[in-house]
Amino acid sequence: MDEVVTAIADPVRRQILTMLHAEPLAAGDIAQRFAISRPAISRHLRVLREGGLVRDELIGRKRIYRLDPGPLAELVDWLTGLVTTDRWERHLDALETEVYRTRRERRSGAPAAHRREHTA
Repeated sequence: MDEVVTAIADPVRRQILTMLHAEPLAAGDIAQRFAISRPAISRHLRVLREGGLVRDELIGRKRIYRLDPGPLAELVDWLTGLVTTDRWERHLDALETEVYRTRRERRSGAPAAHRREHTA
């Protein structure tokens, strides 16, 4: 997972992944879309390849890159666990609040909405 996180840490590499999500592209076509040198793009592609996020294939004289989202699954699972836990905690906190409110209303003998109407 560390290689994947390192690979997606750079905004240029994230842009490349977004481009490859839309379609496979030749290295030259990728490089043309950036204002940085071709060797710099080659280094970015190497990091993405080493992280397992892209696959390359030599077709004629062109190297075609394709997105391979598989290695992102472990990161997505980990992130989802963080987000889901927080969401469930908020839901459970809200449920607990409602349970206490209902208990208070039962003890007082009148629903909270009814009490508010008479105090307004």
